[in-house]
Amino acid sequence: MNAAEQATSLELTTKIASVVTLFKAQFPMVRTDLKPWANDADTRSMMDPDSIDIGFHLPGWNPKYECRSMLVQMRFFSEGEASRLIGLEVLGFSYNGEQWRLSTVGDWPVRGEKRPAEEKLDLLKTFCRQVYELFNSPKD
Repeated sequence: MNAAEQATSLELTTKIASVVTLFKAQFPMVRTDLKPWANDADTRSMMDPDSIDIGFHLPGWNPKYECRSMLVQMRFFSEGEASRLIGLEVLGFSYNGEQWRLSTVGDWPVRGEKRPAEEKLDLLKTFCRQVYELFNSPKD
């Protein structure tokens, strides 16, 4: 679900802003999109209410990234009022559609016809670990 729509409390809004900051620390040239999904009936019917999705757009296609845009999907498991991050997916898109996908499920596989350069994958994995720390750290 669009991050802009999930920002329903001060705590969650702050964490979403922190995710953007963490991503931009690794990839400073990106432009952020807090509403990556269209607001039509077909798209809304497929949205996961337990996810927060943020788009990041590069200034152009880059061979080190093998994409022009990246979509970060954070998936949560909720029990009552408590929820915890259970997985992230980062997808790379070009004008030809999805090029690659990094999932934090299992051994963090990267799948797709094209893959980002290893140093960019390392930055993405660092970002994913930081997001886990942000959402799943014990409360004071």
